[in-house]
Amino acid sequence: MTTTDNSTPDNPRAGNVLRYAAFTQDGTGGNPAGVVLNADSLDDAGRLAVAAQIGYSETAFIEAGPQQGKYRVRYFSPRAEVAFCGHATIATAVALAERRGPGDLIFDTLAGPIPVRTEATPAGYTATLTSVPTRTRAAEAGELDAALAALRWQHADLDPRYPAHVTYAGNDHLILVVSDRVRLAELDYDYEALDVLMDKRGWTTVHLVYAHSPLMFSARDPFPPGGVVEDPATGAAAAAFGGYLRALGLIDLPAEVTVLQGQDMGSPSRLLVHVAGDDSRVQVTGTAAPIPD
Repeated sequence: MTTTDNSTPDNPRAGNVLRYAAFTQDGTGGNPAGVVLNADSLDDAGRLAVAAQIGYSETAFIEAGPQQGKYRVRYFSPRAEVAFCGHATIATAVALAERRGPGDLIFDTLAGPIPVRTEATPAGYTATLTSVPTRTRAAEAGELDAALAALRWQHADLDPRYPAHVTYAGNDHLILVVSDRVRLAELDYDYEALDVLMDKRGWTTVHLVYAHSPLMFSARDPFPPGGVVEDPATGAAAAAFGGYLRALGLIDLPAEVTVLQGQDMGSPSRLLVHVAGDDSRVQVTGTAAPIPD
């Protein structure tokens, strides 16, 4: 599968796999995503094979929609289809903006319609996605105990200001906030145990967070369901986290929250989370840049 984009703005050639890093920080780091333009001819087995061959946590497959600026987008990890992926959405939107110019887009995903706005800046294109409506619930005692055991953490490691919750913004994510940044940096979890638990509970990632301030957080996201140990930037989890902060009254609204992710992996990423006071949806903004061959 080639990584060279020989497509044209009006007729992108099927099978071209673009590679972008999304949510880069100061032009570096970010989370790599595959982007396949004009993927209408690829069936599910073909898409899964491409995603496995690329090896990134997700690859987005784009189909032409019924109207200009609207696309059917599906996301595949190396192991399975994922209903929604934030960083691959940002990567796809920037890839389209580079070929068609900035503007408003609608991505029709398995999680629902995702509006995306792209803008040209001196540093390149940015993209802002609007999540589906978010929701959250307190983590059950048994699932929390099992998660902590897999993470090799204790209840005492958690920050009591931020209750453990399972939060949705297109996928479910367990949110755990630790009271010690070092504890987050030294993450060393039981991959198999967490994989089994997440499969049983239907969680896409476990969003592990440290609060530097009410509006600044560091995060790490184990992602065994996708076949990778950790995601360096997780837009869907960031959207879910914004919904969590709003629902629990942990921020003054409206708010812009910064999530720093990937630092402990050597792939620094920045996600800007916009939380309105009158909407359960959450916006997440990031940059994306092509990954050189």
